[in-house]
Amino acid sequence: MIENFDLTMVNWARGQFALTAMYHWLFVPLTLGISWIVAFYHTIYVRTGSEEWKNLTKFWMKLFGINFAIGVATGIIMEFEFGTNWSNYSWMVGDIFGAPLAIEGIVAFFLEATFFAVMFFGWNRVSKRFHLFSTWMVAVGSNLSAVWILIANAWMQYPVGQAFNPDTARFEMQSFSEVAFSPYAVAKFTHTTSSSMLVAALFILSISSWYLLRGRHVIMAKRSIVVAATLGLVASVFVVFNGDESAYRIAEVQPMKLAAFEGLWEGESGAGLVAIGVVNQDKRVDNEEEPFSLELRLPGLLSLMANRSFGSFVPGMKDLVYGNEEQQIVGAAQKMERGKLAISNLDGYKKALKEGDEEAAALHLAAFDEHREFLGYGFLEKPEDAVPPVALSFNAFHIMVALGSLFPLIFLAYLYFSIKGNLEERKLLLGGGTLLYLLGMVATQAGWVVAEVGRQPWAIQDLLPVSVARTNLTVGTVQTTFFIFLALFTVLLLAEISIMAKQVSIGPKED
Repeated sequence: MIENFDLTMVNWARGQFALTAMYHWLFVPLTLGISWIVAFYHTIYVRTGSEEWKNLTKFWMKLFGINFAIGVATGIIMEFEFGTNWSNYSWMVGDIFGAPLAIEGIVAFFLEATFFAVMFFGWNRVSKRFHLFSTWMVAVGSNLSAVWILIANAWMQYPVGQAFNPDTARFEMQSFSEVAFSPYAVAKFTHTTSSSMLVAALFILSISSWYLLRGRHVIMAKRSIVVAATLGLVASVFVVFNGDESAYRIAEVQPMKLAAFEGLWEGESGAGLVAIGVVNQDKRVDNEEEPFSLELRLPGLLSLMANRSFGSFVPGMKDLVYGNEEQQIVGAAQKMERGKLAISNLDGYKKALKEGDEEAAALHLAAFDEHREFLGYGFLEKPEDAVPPVALSFNAFHIMVALGSLFPLIFLAYLYFSIKGNLEERKLLLGGGTLLYLLGMVATQAGWVVAEVGRQPWAIQDLLPVSVARTNLTVGTVQTTFFIFLALFTVLLLAEISIMAKQVSIGPKED
C-alpha cells in the first residue's frame, strides 16, 4: 500500500516532522500555561490557608503532571529527528542551533527536575512557602524550556548572528546575543507563551463548565473559573498586541510569508487586510486566475500592519518572485542567478585549494563573498518554488485570528456572569464552554501551521532549502517510520485523554 504513494523522501520527511511537531504541540501549550495558573492557585491557598483552595490546587496540579509527562516523550523524539531525517541541516548549523537546545537541557530541565518532585510530593513534608516556591520554579523552568526552543526556531526564521564558513561549508555563530535576543525571537516567545496561558485558561473553563452543568464541585469550579478567566482575558489581550508585533516582524524579514497568509499575489500601496476570503486553489504566481472566489477586505489595514502606515507598499508574491524595479525589490529569479554563481565559485574555491592554486582560490572566494547572501537560492529549481502553500497558510492564519478575536469575549462573559452570581444558570454558555479547549487547540495548531508552512521551502530562511537539509534515506524508510510514529503518538494521545478523563470524572478531593 505504501508503494502507491507518489511522494519524494523530502516530502515524507517533512510530513513526519510536521506530524511529530503537531502531536507535541497538543501537550506543550497546556504545560506552559497551566503551570502558571496552578502557581496562582497555590499562592491563594498559602495566603488564605483554605483547604478548599488546597484541594483545588492539587486537582489542577495532577492534570498538569499527566500532560507534562506525555509531552516530554514527544519532544524528545522530535529533537532526535533532526539527526535522523535532517542530518545535513544538523551538520551545517549544529554550531548555532545546538547551543540553545543544550542550554535548555542544562538549565531548564535541571530547574524543572529539581523542583518537580517537591511540587508534587512536598505537601506536608516541606514548609508551605518552600512548597509554593517549588511550584513557581516549575512554571519558570517549563517556560525557560520554551525560551530556548523558540530562540532556535526564531533563528531558523531569521538567521542572525551567524556567518557561512566556505572552508567547512558550515554556518558558524558570530554573536550569541544576536541569536538569543533578536526581535523575532522576542516576539515569538511572548506570543507563544501568552497564547499558551490562553489555552490553559480555556482548558480549565471547559472542565469547570462540565462540573457546573452536572452540579458537581460547584464551589471549586466557580473559583477555578474566576482565576482562569481573569488570567485568560489578560493573556488574550496580550496575544492580540504581540500578534500584531509578530506580523510586523514577519513583514520585515519574511515578506513572502506575509503575502502568502494574506493571499496577496501582487503588491499594493494601501493594501487591504482580508477579513473573509475563499482562496482559488488554481491560482499560481505565473497565471492570471483570480486569487479569491469570495473576499471581503478592510482597506489599508495590511499596509498598517506590515509597515505602520496606511498608504505604504506591501510586496506581493509576484513581486517577490520576479522582482519589482519600481519598488527596488530583488525577486527570487534574480537571487537564483546570484545564488548559482555563489555555488559555482564555492566549488571553484574548494577545487583550487585542493590543487594548491592559492591565487585561483582567492579569486573564487572573492566572487563567492559577493554573492554569498543568496547561496540558498542557488539550490532552487525555479523561481516559483519560493512560494509557500498559499491556501493552507491563508486558511490557518484566518482561523487563528478569528478564534483569537472570539476568546476575549468568552472570558468576559464568564467573568460577568460569575460576578452576577448566576453563572451556573447559563446553560448555553456552559454547554459551549465544554468545547473551549478544543477551539483553543485548533487556534494554537493553526498558528504553528502559519509559522512553519509559511516559510517553506526554507529550513533556514533564504540560506538553506529543505531539499538540501535532508538526510539521504530511502523513501520507504521514512514512510515506515512515519506510520510507526503516527501509531505511537496516537496511542500516547489516547492514553492522555483516557487518564485525564478518569481524573476529571473522579474530581478533586472535597472536605
